[in-house]
Amino acid sequence: MFDILLQYEDEIWRSIGQTFIMVGVSILAAIFIGLPVGTLLFLCRKGKMMENRVVYSTLNLLVNIIRSFPFLLLVVFLIPFTRLIIGTALGTAAATVPLAIIAIAHYARLVEQSLLDVPKGVIEAAVSMGASLREIIFKFLYVEARSGLVLGLTTSIISFISYSTIMGVVGGGGIGDFAIRYGYQQFKTDLMLYMIIIMVILVQFIQFTGTTVSRIIDKR
Repeated sequence: MFDILLQYEDEIWRSIGQTFIMVGVSILAAIFIGLPVGTLLFLCRKGKMMENRVVYSTLNLLVNIIRSFPFLLLVVFLIPFTRLIIGTALGTAAATVPLAIIAIAHYARLVEQSLLDVPKGVIEAAVSMGASLREIIFKFLYVEARSGLVLGLTTSIISFISYSTIMGVVGGGGIGDFAIRYGYQQFKTDLMLYMIIIMVILVQFIQFTGTTVSRIIDKR
């Protein structure tokens, strides 16, 4: 086991680094864009504080369309757009574009669902105290929904890792691409198995961490 791992040590560490880059960009996109989009979806729903049928319908349609795309087809479909903003459609940097887009849509929907779980009485109490929209969002909605938001982000990160495994189609690299090229295509089943074990350990660590943090911050 250790002999074959040492033989491909440099390639393994490079593939792990590529996965971290792709997933890291996806996480940032989910938090800084997906969270506001999900919040806007919630606020613009019928009966909410910023009720706006046009905005809600537009965002809802975009999120649904992106989430309904088979991810591999989405990657191929976005190649011209990726080339436009990155300058190339190949490589790890290019792979982050479709991953970031699916991350935004995926987490936005989970954010909306988490905020819908916030009791209406909390919002009514905030309004009665004269809280501004910004205060309602950051001091009431996010505080009440923080456990669900963390769990949603945890689920999203695991999905991002899964999506990253097929980014070899655009030369994105990563653990999944390494397992296919060096393990499956070269008939080195044991090497492919070791990569799967690494992925399983990584996912289990993320799930444990996310669940633990969610439980700690859940004060309900």
